[in-house]
Amino acid sequence: MTRTDRQLNLNIGINTTGYLFNAWRERSGTRHDIIDPEYYLRLARLAHRGRFDAVFLSDHPALITDPTTRPFHTLDPLILLTYLAAQVPDIGLVATLSSTYNSPYNFARRTQSLDITSGGRLIVNIVSSFNPNVAANFGADPLPPREVRYARAEEFLDVVKQLWLSWDPAREGEVPSDRFWDPSSAHTIDHRGEHFSVRGPLNVPVSPQGYPVIAQAGGSDRGLDFAARHGEIIYCNILSRPAGQAFRKKLTDRAARIGRDPSTILLVPGLVPIVAESREAALRRHEAVQGVANEDELLAQFAHENGIDPAGFDPDAPLDAERFRPDQNRILAVGFTQGLVDLLTHETLTARQAVRRSAGNHRLVLGTPEEVADQIIDLWADGTVDGYTIQPPTAPDDIEIFVEKVIPILQDRGVFRRDYAGDTLRQRYGLPYPVPAPEQAVKVPAE
Repeated sequence: MTRTDRQLNLNIGINTTGYLFNAWRERSGTRHDIIDPEYYLRLARLAHRGRFDAVFLSDHPALITDPTTRPFHTLDPLILLTYLAAQVPDIGLVATLSSTYNSPYNFARRTQSLDITSGGRLIVNIVSSFNPNVAANFGADPLPPREVRYARAEEFLDVVKQLWLSWDPAREGEVPSDRFWDPSSAHTIDHRGEHFSVRGPLNVPVSPQGYPVIAQAGGSDRGLDFAARHGEIIYCNILSRPAGQAFRKKLTDRAARIGRDPSTILLVPGLVPIVAESREAALRRHEAVQGVANEDELLAQFAHENGIDPAGFDPDAPLDAERFRPDQNRILAVGFTQGLVDLLTHETLTARQAVRRSAGNHRLVLGTPEEVADQIIDLWADGTVDGYTIQPPTAPDDIEIFVEKVIPILQDRGVFRRDYAGDTLRQRYGLPYPVPAPEQAVKVPAE
């Protein structure tokens, strides 16, 4: 039995019908669930019953119009999470928001407002947006190149972090009776940069946890630099122990070079669990949620998705990692494909083996509840990861199974909480309270 003072962190994705594109046929419910706030409330309450750290909403502000699959993003995450926060206590709220298609002041104001009204429960997952269809919804300009998007994201988050801390009523001195407040508790930021010009201060004060926890998911070299500088919770793609250890080293080395404490960066990669009465039943369930009838079709799907000619495809031949290595400069996301490359770099696998190691590009764990719990604990116990972002193949079905079957095992083994502790997410994750840099001490002149 595993006993430790260290606790496993678990977030859970609650996007529309579940994580896997072809799994919507295998779920209960109707197609109208994806735009019903009460459906998401049910999922959030399920997650709360399972004592998850947070519910996670990814986002692309563009509609997937392929009628053979489900739209994955519908209601605005910040608005939906505000609705959920008012009705579900304790649980954290992860909102994915674009640095490319937001302005710093409005972003800072909306997110800080939700962090305050939720009592310090917000996590903001900052993305630079890689989907050209998103760009088309915000103007005629094409999606900027990766370097431009990350340069903007760096400046964007620098400005936002300053705004979040620009008004702190706790710094007020004694306020005379003829004044409502002490303006020395606020300061301008007077930012002038390549992309933004913002005076400040924000008209929303610091939140109970200072400002929202910052999540980041970049997998490219540029994305890792961004994560090392700003990320506190890293949503990444780790498929094995050696791959995870190598990823953490790359990230912590970058953080150390800029003087940041690596212990303030937590890895919570994606994980797709398939829980069944036996491993054989889980294998069949895996095929079903992938939208195929058997393992042969699963292998054919793998070949198609990776541009492999089926005529020369041998599913039992070792795979070459270089065959799958993504172009670091491509427009589309690098991180997902990079996970398979990292896996194959450290392990010799055939396609038949590889298709049972990931689903939707995240680590796949399948089997009985005990086997799934074992696999979750495995990479956490030695510190390879700090936890996981569970991506259920279907919702609500796989969330219910995980909460009822797997969570109690993790609790009995002493690695996962039985109840919530800490007033804010920063306390729960063991993350430091942010403080303003010394140069942010310029006060707002009294009018």
